[in-house]
Amino acid sequence: MARMSRREFVKAGAKGVALATIPAIFKLNPLTAFATPAKENATLSDYYAHFGVDESLVRQVMAAGLERGGDYCDIFFEHRINSYVGLLDNAVDRAYSDVDLGVGIRVIEGDQTGYSFTEDLSPKAIKLAATTASNIAHEGKSVAAVALEFHPSPDYYPLKTLWEDVGIERKIPYLEKINEKVFSLDKRLVKSEIGFEDEGWYVLIITSEGRVVYDYRPMVTISVNCIAEEKGRREQGYFSLGPRAGIEYFTPERIDQLAGQAVRNTIDLFEAVKPEGGEMEIVLASGNSGILLHEAIGHGMEADCNRKGISIYADKIGKPIAESFVSIIDDGTLPNYRGSINVDDEANPSQKTYLVEDGILKSYMHDRISAGHYKVKPTGNGRRQSFRFAPLPRMRNTYMLPGPHTKEEIIQSVKKGLYAESFTNGAVYIGAGDFTFYVATGRMIENGRLTRPVKDINIIGNGPEVLRNIVMVGNDLKMYEGGGYCGKDGQHVLISDGLPTCKVSSITVGGVAS
Repeated sequence: MARMSRREFVKAGAKGVALATIPAIFKLNPLTAFATPAKENATLSDYYAHFGVDESLVRQVMAAGLERGGDYCDIFFEHRINSYVGLLDNAVDRAYSDVDLGVGIRVIEGDQTGYSFTEDLSPKAIKLAATTASNIAHEGKSVAAVALEFHPSPDYYPLKTLWEDVGIERKIPYLEKINEKVFSLDKRLVKSEIGFEDEGWYVLIITSEGRVVYDYRPMVTISVNCIAEEKGRREQGYFSLGPRAGIEYFTPERIDQLAGQAVRNTIDLFEAVKPEGGEMEIVLASGNSGILLHEAIGHGMEADCNRKGISIYADKIGKPIAESFVSIIDDGTLPNYRGSINVDDEANPSQKTYLVEDGILKSYMHDRISAGHYKVKPTGNGRRQSFRFAPLPRMRNTYMLPGPHTKEEIIQSVKKGLYAESFTNGAVYIGAGDFTFYVATGRMIENGRLTRPVKDINIIGNGPEVLRNIVMVGNDLKMYEGGGYCGKDGQHVLISDGLPTCKVSSITVGGVAS
């Protein structure tokens, strides 16, 4: 198999036919020269230089943003390097790398936002973007200069090697090992497709309040798709791992986990049945079923939906919305989890936020605008997909705390119901919380025991109602470790979620007619 050097790989597009255009800034300020020192040894001038700017230009841009009298301005610089290599049946079939660079400038007046961005980091282009964003403001006023102070951030995703320093020659052996393991586990496997995506994301944020923060955000996802065949029937399964971590995350044990779980998710489907539909008790498995918590409940607790009166939780702060043993947290500080952030995209420090405590709604997830509206501090939830977007209140790692029951107690309490392990292809109406989810993996519960695997079913319900109908919570909290994204208002951000085993007294299951 032909191998490419890291430099050749970064420049080569898919199938080697397209060359990436390297902006002039990278020739003047090569990434390797910047990234070599440890982050704690870098200076503010180093961070500016990474994007080809200096403090004088930053001050001029800030002044242009506030020239018409806005209350606040922030500047969001971004440099992102994303790479992918795919293996199909033991042969590399796709490889590419993308480089993205730009700056977004936001001006706020009251609860109104002016936003502009540019991929051109010349002084003229950045100042023009700032002037465009300033048009939200209505009356000019003088803006006093403030001292720009760098604020060091904690490191919730430490890693030994930057992803842009990991060549394709180090990635392919991981894919080959997974592929070999997949086919060794079951003779019914006929096809496998494995993807390896990694990303290094540099951000520099400067606010008109004088706050300067820098962050390097790693991301990696290895995904495994399997197809198995038995007696002319084919089934397909999937599994992935996707942390904010370096290549050292993928130990031999995790390689075995990737292959083993993907194969199990596939082979189990040969024994799967489609149960009768209707209202029934459902046990949500610990871990991946936390996506139901995220989608059907979490979005309704994002503050912009409540500020606009869209969410069913808009008047519920301080009120009971669940049983006393239910507590829900959104947390950006879990080491190496996909939704963790050292700082949010408004330069606010990340934190652990209690949304629901002992059944009482305690807080929403706030960005700067919603925090101002509610007269509270931001919770570190102002997030954006890239410099092309203004930030919104978004989840990070959302999970339910462990409760007083065991998994065995919960399952034994169900005479006939569904044990849902993982979901996919969900749709949620954020305001009311109505949802539908396809059950990817699960089992029937019959007379207090897990029995047959299930397939081709979906569940239909209402998030706030499900929250009220959680009648048992297990002591086995597990976080989902796969490659999750969350979409909202046209933006996608990295997230994770988690759940202990939970029993919901009633959800509608779409199955066969009884």
